[in-house]
Amino acid sequence: MRKRWPTRIVYGLVGLGLAGAAWWALREQPVQVDVAIVRQGPMEVLVREEGVTRVRDVYTVSAPIAGHLARATLQEGDRVEAGKTVVAAIHPLDPPLIDLRSEAELRSAREAAISAVRIAEGDLRRAETALKLAEDEEARALKLFRPGVISESALERFTNEVALEKAAVEAAQAMVALRRAELSSAEARLTQPTATRADEGCCMELRAPVSGTVLAIHARSEQAVTPGAPILDAGDTANLEIVVDLLTDDAVRIKAGTRARIVGWGGQEHLPAAVRRVDPAAFTKVSALGIEEQRVHAILDLERPEPRLGHGFRVVAEIVAWECPRCLLLPISALFRVGDHWQVFRLADGRAQAADVTVGRMNEEVGEVIGGLQAGDEIVLHPTDALYDGRMVEMRD
Repeated sequence: MRKRWPTRIVYGLVGLGLAGAAWWALREQPVQVDVAIVRQGPMEVLVREEGVTRVRDVYTVSAPIAGHLARATLQEGDRVEAGKTVVAAIHPLDPPLIDLRSEAELRSAREAAISAVRIAEGDLRRAETALKLAEDEEARALKLFRPGVISESALERFTNEVALEKAAVEAAQAMVALRRAELSSAEARLTQPTATRADEGCCMELRAPVSGTVLAIHARSEQAVTPGAPILDAGDTANLEIVVDLLTDDAVRIKAGTRARIVGWGGQEHLPAAVRRVDPAAFTKVSALGIEEQRVHAILDLERPEPRLGHGFRVVAEIVAWECPRCLLLPISALFRVGDHWQVFRLADGRAQAADVTVGRMNEEVGEVIGGLQAGDEIVLHPTDALYDGRMVEMRD
């Protein structure tokens, strides 16, 4: 009998060890969680959208008349001064090409003009001869009038005849000039364009309408232009504005004077800005996913010029739609939905307790706590399905 006691003791110890191991294996294990603290702090609700910079006043220089535009001497980025810098020069257009039929018609018109000149010159010679004859008759009549051979009325008749012949000579001279001008016009219409245009001097110089920078050149090569054809754009890049396309749902929360900042423009620092206006009319825009959206332009002004920005640069704007200098805040990653209200897991005595919470405005990181939590409460971040009310938890290192 005495030999059985050690065996029993061994069996008992083994049984106790097995029971302890089973208890240890089946005991409730704490879930490791990330914890955040509900705190007081400032909060902003931002509207983040892409935008484009543009010069506030862009001036387009256009051709005021039809002509031959000289090749552009300026380049994009060149500085111009209002009223002084010549930005374009327009020469007269070359005459059009003449086909064989038109050339034959014009040559015939020239021959007719030559004949008309000869006829006019013949009429002039005839009028001059008649004038000389009338002057001779007047001289003879004057000699006969002095001794009283002819009357005074007869002398006046000869004097009037001279005046009439002088008028006829003047008319014939004018007709000769007219016919010669018609001949010159007929010969000018026969002029064919040449391969190289002679330098005739500038017909019209266009000068910069504003002091600033050349933004774009629409007509760089030498070419014929019509009235109103755009030549180049110019503007002052120091006077930039930013155009942002906002969803109409966001636009109703933004008004003139709202603070904003430019964050995605290529520089390290943020550029402060302010909303100048929100356009009253919206437009339809198709998103990258093929969804039609109603959007509206918001115009922002930079608080200080940024020389590294230019016309048409892409930027990202953050507009402050709402802000609170001191609010009770919690990370939105701690929230989960239960029915129609929000809940969080609050830590109490090493266990997670489900708590209803009333949340106001939210941004991408935090939400405004209106009720259900107090400053200093510890809450679980990113709650998983393993958590439930009363579950043992421990903070992850």
